[in-house]
Amino acid sequence: MQLLFESLFNGVAIGSVLLVAALGLAIVFGLMGVINLAHGELIMLGAYTTYVVQLIFKLPALQPVYNLYVLVAIPIAFITSGVVGILLERTVIRRLYGNPLETLLATWGVSLILQQFVRSVPLAQAAGVVLALVLGFSLPLVLPQDLLQGPKSRWVRAGSWGVSALAGVLFGSVLASQISKIARATSRNVDVTAPKWMRGGIEFMDLTFPVPRLVIIVITILAVVGVTWFLNRSVWGMRIRAVTQNREMSDCLGIPTDTVDVLTFGIGSGLAGIAGVAVSLLGSVGPNVGTSYIVGCFMVVVLGGVGNLLGTVIASFAIGLLTDLIGAGRLLTIWPDMPAPLESTVQFFATTSMAQVMVFALIVVFLQFRPAGLFPQKGRMVEA
Repeated sequence: MQLLFESLFNGVAIGSVLLVAALGLAIVFGLMGVINLAHGELIMLGAYTTYVVQLIFKLPALQPVYNLYVLVAIPIAFITSGVVGILLERTVIRRLYGNPLETLLATWGVSLILQQFVRSVPLAQAAGVVLALVLGFSLPLVLPQDLLQGPKSRWVRAGSWGVSALAGVLFGSVLASQISKIARATSRNVDVTAPKWMRGGIEFMDLTFPVPRLVIIVITILAVVGVTWFLNRSVWGMRIRAVTQNREMSDCLGIPTDTVDVLTFGIGSGLAGIAGVAVSLLGSVGPNVGTSYIVGCFMVVVLGGVGNLLGTVIASFAIGLLTDLIGAGRLLTIWPDMPAPLESTVQFFATTSMAQVMVFALIVVFLQFRPAGLFPQKGRMVEA
């Protein structure tokens, strides 16, 4: 019984990481029909944002509240990845709707650009660029609408972007001068140190539950609840679902479909940033950290049913449980009398990497009989 509870917890923990990573992709790919191969790099940006926030909280002025840096990093990572996602939608994706192959190639190129950007640009300057983007997109939202209309609107918008660029340059310079650790970025992995309250484990029923994994599970639950509420209860959530079901009719009813596209992509990208916070708490952060999750994210979305959040949740936990049972060799302990041919097969796949291979092979076989996934849902891509 103890081994069963341990396997269930580890499966839920692995599934939570997959779920929080795939949740944003479920919105972008499931609701908009966009194959975004740069989703993994948005996760990477969220992880690096956590690292930068941690280093900022190590400054003498913020040292007394250092243990709260994770709580601050979550919304900042959401905004950072969300703004980069909005920029990606406005510059690349918007012109490629309805062309999945071109979208796939374009976002793959963007993913390579983002990886090289992280390798080549000093991290302090990169943080300044991101801050400039965030301010550039945010200032028009808080300025009086009178200034954004009429002949002076172009000058106002240009001035807001100029102020944003200046703030980004100043922020990057101050960051580089005060925190020597991030004055230069390389391809070497960096580590995020968990605060004191996230170290160790909680003992219960002769089992030890690592606190970081418990925190990730809580973050995942809050993210799922928040997304579900937003899509089903908020005005913009209903507009997103309306555009998903019938874009032309929604446009005729006065729903701003272009704004819906931007909002959907921004939320999905922001959720990838939250996934980056969770990923940074599990291991080292590097330019290629996102590529470790992108295939699993697509598998979760396709297996659960495109655009179905319940299917995404079930698929994530099912993959997590299978990965733990096979990869950690627990299946051999739970079933000691396993037939010899099956036992040798399980032993062959009793590593984390090989377990993922077997799980993906099982998913491929499953999709042969149910290609629409567990819970198929009608969406824009299906209509196309």
